[in-house]
Amino acid sequence: MARAALVTGAARGIGRAVALGLAARGFDVAVHYRSSREDARETARRVRRLGRRSLLVRGDLTDPEAARAVVERAARGLGGLAVLVNNVGDYLYKPVEEVSPAEWRAVLDSNLNTAFYVTQAALPHLRSGGWGRVVFLGYAGAGQTVAKPHITPYFVAKTGVVLYAKALAARLAPHGVTVNVVAPGVAENSVTQPLREIPMGRVAYLEELVDAVGYFVSESADYVTGQVLEVAGGWNL
Repeated sequence: MARAALVTGAARGIGRAVALGLAARGFDVAVHYRSSREDARETARRVRRLGRRSLLVRGDLTDPEAARAVVERAARGLGGLAVLVNNVGDYLYKPVEEVSPAEWRAVLDSNLNTAFYVTQAALPHLRSGGWGRVVFLGYAGAGQTVAKPHITPYFVAKTGVVLYAKALAARLAPHGVTVNVVAPGVAENSVTQPLREIPMGRVAYLEELVDAVGYFVSESADYVTGQVLEVAGGWNL
């Protein structure tokens, strides 16, 4: 089994935290970025300090061919690919009636289409070893048919991610590949932080999100697939 992982959007924030968490768990990590080269280089340096190999892979994942090239560079550079963490995704907080067609497309592109492009490209590598893990970063409450009038395109995209993950989980289970979703609520780096709406009264720490990803990629989760784990302090209950 290749102890190699690709984390998209790993230059900073949740992506960086996940990349370092995987390195601490023994994985070599391909650090993907689009434009934040210096931040990505710092993530890679920190991975190496943890005793693991790191590789920088640059690309605009909204382009299917660029997404495929990112996956192929990661797999070639690390000698295979066992784990994929889809973290890339832009956020838009805006009343739904004010969202432009371009903004709508951009949010769906960055959150949903990128996840599809990268995962499709990674599937041959994940299946070839008979053991693989795909983890999507979702959003707490996604999949519920509730009104989210200030984040509608984001919520639509993350709901699509949940549906895509479940479909993949069903198809890939016979191949030893699990597919799951970690769904943050309000994290410590979130753009908006409505703490009064959260029963636990605080944000999610990045370490808590990393631990959730870490569970899904562990051998303890061999029989867990198609699941959404909300790390949200009781938000949306």
